[in-house]
Amino acid sequence: MEQLCINFTNEKLQQFFNHTKFVLEQEEYKKEGIVWAFIDFGMDLAACIELIEKPLGIFSILEEECMFPKSSDTTFKDKLYSQHLGKTKSFEKPKPAKGKQEAHFSLVHYAGTVDYNITGCLEKNKDPLNDSVCQLYGKSGVKFLAALYPPPPPKGKTSIMSQYLTKY
Repeated sequence: MEQLCINFTNEKLQQFFNHTKFVLEQEEYKKEGIVWAFIDFGMDLAACIELIEKPLGIFSILEEECMFPKSSDTTFKDKLYSQHLGKTKSFEKPKPAKGKQEAHFSLVHYAGTVDYNITGCLEKNKDPLNDSVCQLYGKSGVKFLAALYPPPPPKGKTSIMSQYLTKY
Protein backbone atom coordinates (compact mmCIF):
# COMPACT_ATOMS: atom_id res chain seq x y z
CA MET A 1 0.00 0.00 0.00
CA GLU A 2 2.98 2.28 0.55
CA GLN A 3 3.84 1.95 -3.13
CA LEU A 4 0.29 2.96 -4.06
CA CYS A 5 0.63 6.12 -1.94
CA ILE A 6 3.95 6.95 -3.61
CA ASN A 7 2.55 6.37 -7.09
CA PHE A 8 -0.60 8.36 -6.27
CA THR A 9 1.57 11.28 -5.17
CA ASN A 10 3.57 11.01 -8.39
CA GLU A 11 0.33 11.05 -10.42
CA LYS A 12 -0.82 14.21 -8.64
CA LEU A 13 2.55 15.91 -9.13
CA GLN A 14 2.69 14.94 -12.81
CA GLN A 15 -0.86 16.22 -13.34
CA PHE A 16 0.06 19.51 -11.66
CA PHE A 17 3.24 19.82 -13.73
CA ASN A 18 1.43 19.07 -17.01
CA HIS A 19 -1.27 21.58 -16.22
CA THR A 20 1.01 24.41 -15.16
CA LYS A 21 3.74 23.83 -17.73
CA PHE A 22 1.79 22.84 -20.82
CA VAL A 23 -1.92 23.60 -20.56
CA LEU A 24 -1.58 27.04 -18.98
CA GLU A 25 1.29 27.92 -21.31
CA GLN A 26 -0.81 27.11 -24.37
CA GLU A 27 -3.69 29.16 -22.95
CA GLU A 28 -1.25 32.07 -22.59
CA TYR A 29 -0.23 31.67 -26.25
CA LYS A 30 -3.88 31.80 -27.23
CA LYS A 31 -4.51 34.98 -25.16
CA GLU A 32 -1.51 36.69 -26.73
CA GLY A 33 -2.58 35.70 -30.23
CA ILE A 34 0.54 33.68 -30.89
CA VAL A 35 0.08 31.32 -33.81
CA TRP A 36 1.25 27.82 -33.03
CA ALA A 37 0.16 24.26 -33.58
CA PHE A 38 -1.84 23.11 -30.54
CA ILE A 39 -0.22 20.14 -28.89
CA ASP A 40 -2.39 17.66 -27.03
CA PHE A 41 -0.04 16.19 -24.50
CA GLY A 42 -2.51 13.38 -23.88
CA MET A 43 -1.49 13.11 -20.28
CA ASP A 44 -4.73 13.82 -18.47
CA LEU A 45 -4.16 11.73 -15.39
CA ALA A 46 -7.55 12.44 -13.82
CA ALA A 47 -8.88 8.91 -14.43
CA CYS A 48 -6.18 7.23 -12.37
CA ILE A 49 -6.22 9.95 -9.69
CA GLU A 50 -10.00 9.72 -9.32
CA LEU A 51 -9.84 5.93 -9.19
CA ILE A 52 -7.65 6.25 -6.12
CA GLU A 53 -9.15 9.26 -4.33
CA LYS A 54 -12.81 9.60 -5.33
CA PRO A 55 -15.60 8.71 -2.86
CA LEU A 56 -15.85 5.12 -4.14
CA GLY A 57 -12.15 4.92 -4.95
CA ILE A 58 -9.45 2.66 -3.57
CA PHE A 59 -8.67 4.80 -0.50
CA SER A 60 -12.35 5.15 0.35
CA ILE A 61 -12.99 1.42 0.06
CA LEU A 62 -9.92 0.73 2.20
CA GLU A 63 -11.18 3.10 4.92
CA GLU A 64 -14.63 1.50 4.79
CA GLU A 65 -13.21 -2.00 5.09
CA CYS A 66 -11.15 -0.97 8.13
CA MET A 67 -14.35 -0.06 9.98
CA PHE A 68 -15.66 -3.62 9.92
CA PRO A 69 -14.12 -6.16 12.31
CA LYS A 70 -14.69 -9.12 9.97
CA SER A 71 -13.18 -7.48 6.92
CA SER A 72 -10.14 -9.08 5.36
CA ASP A 73 -7.76 -8.62 2.48
CA THR A 74 -10.08 -10.85 0.45
CA THR A 75 -13.19 -8.76 1.17
CA PHE A 76 -11.19 -5.63 0.31
CA LYS A 77 -10.07 -7.14 -3.01
CA ASP A 78 -13.62 -8.31 -3.77
CA LYS A 79 -15.01 -4.82 -3.19
CA LEU A 80 -12.34 -3.28 -5.39
CA TYR A 81 -13.17 -5.73 -8.17
CA SER A 82 -16.93 -5.25 -7.90
CA GLN A 83 -16.55 -1.46 -7.91
CA HIS A 84 -13.86 -1.02 -10.57
CA LEU A 85 -13.04 -4.12 -12.65
CA GLY A 86 -14.41 -3.65 -16.16
CA LYS A 87 -15.82 -0.25 -15.20
CA THR A 88 -12.65 1.82 -14.89
CA LYS A 89 -9.97 1.79 -17.60
CA SER A 90 -7.15 2.35 -15.14
CA PHE A 91 -8.06 -0.68 -12.97
CA GLU A 92 -7.06 -4.13 -14.22
CA LYS A 93 -6.81 -7.69 -13.05
CA PRO A 94 -3.09 -8.50 -13.01
CA LYS A 95 -1.56 -11.13 -15.21
CA PRO A 96 0.13 -13.89 -13.19
CA ALA A 97 3.90 -13.46 -13.22
CA LYS A 98 6.31 -16.28 -12.51
CA GLY A 99 8.75 -15.72 -9.68
CA LYS A 100 7.03 -12.57 -8.41
CA GLN A 101 4.83 -11.93 -5.41
CA GLU A 102 1.13 -12.42 -6.16
CA ALA A 103 -0.54 -9.23 -7.34
CA HIS A 104 -4.17 -8.53 -6.47
CA PHE A 105 -4.86 -5.65 -8.86
CA SER A 106 -3.08 -3.45 -11.38
CA LEU A 107 -3.35 0.27 -12.01
CA VAL A 108 -2.46 2.00 -15.25
CA HIS A 109 -0.34 5.00 -14.21
CA TYR A 110 1.13 7.63 -16.54
CA ALA A 111 4.50 5.87 -16.33
CA GLY A 112 3.08 2.39 -16.93
CA THR A 113 1.04 -0.38 -15.35
CA VAL A 114 1.88 -1.30 -11.76
CA ASP A 115 0.79 -4.45 -9.93
CA TYR A 116 -0.23 -4.18 -6.27
CA ASN A 117 -0.35 -6.78 -3.53
CA ILE A 118 -2.75 -5.90 -0.71
CA THR A 119 -1.71 -8.55 1.80
CA GLY A 120 -1.76 -6.97 5.26
CA CYS A 121 -2.80 -3.52 4.09
CA LEU A 122 -6.00 -3.49 6.16
CA GLU A 123 -4.03 -4.14 9.32
CA LYS A 124 -1.50 -1.43 8.44
CA ASN A 125 -4.24 1.07 7.68
CA LYS A 126 -6.12 0.51 10.95
CA ASP A 127 -3.23 2.09 12.85
CA PRO A 128 -4.48 1.35 16.39
CA LEU A 129 -3.32 3.42 19.33
CA ASN A 130 -0.36 2.07 21.23
CA ASP A 131 -1.38 0.38 24.53
CA SER A 132 0.93 2.60 26.55
CA VAL A 133 -0.70 5.70 25.04
CA CYS A 134 -4.16 4.38 25.96
CA GLN A 135 -2.99 3.66 29.52
CA LEU A 136 -1.51 7.14 29.79
CA TYR A 137 -4.77 8.75 28.62
CA GLY A 138 -6.73 6.53 31.01
CA LYS A 139 -4.73 7.93 33.94
CA SER A 140 -5.21 11.53 32.83
CA GLY A 141 -6.29 14.17 35.35
CA VAL A 142 -8.79 15.36 32.74
CA LYS A 143 -11.85 13.29 33.65
CA PHE A 144 -13.33 13.37 30.17
CA LEU A 145 -10.12 12.05 28.60
CA ALA A 146 -9.73 9.37 31.28
CA ALA A 147 -13.34 8.25 30.67
CA LEU A 148 -12.61 7.76 26.97
CA TYR A 149 -9.80 5.30 27.80
CA PRO A 150 -10.95 3.05 30.65
CA PRO A 151 -8.61 0.24 31.68
CA PRO A 152 -9.26 -3.05 29.87
CA PRO A 153 -11.41 -5.58 31.77
CA PRO A 154 -9.57 -8.40 33.57
CA LYS A 155 -9.00 -11.52 31.49
CA GLY A 156 -12.13 -13.60 31.17
CA LYS A 157 -14.46 -10.67 31.88
CA THR A 158 -16.14 -8.37 29.43
CA SER A 159 -16.38 -4.61 29.60
CA ILE A 160 -19.61 -2.84 30.46
CA MET A 161 -19.73 -1.41 26.93
CA SER A 162 -19.43 -4.81 25.27
CA GLN A 163 -22.11 -6.22 27.61
CA TYR A 164 -24.37 -3.32 26.65
CA LEU A 165 -23.72 -3.75 22.93
CA THR A 166 -24.35 -7.50 23.14
CA LYS A 167 -27.61 -6.93 25.02
CA TYR A 168 -28.96 -4.37 22.58
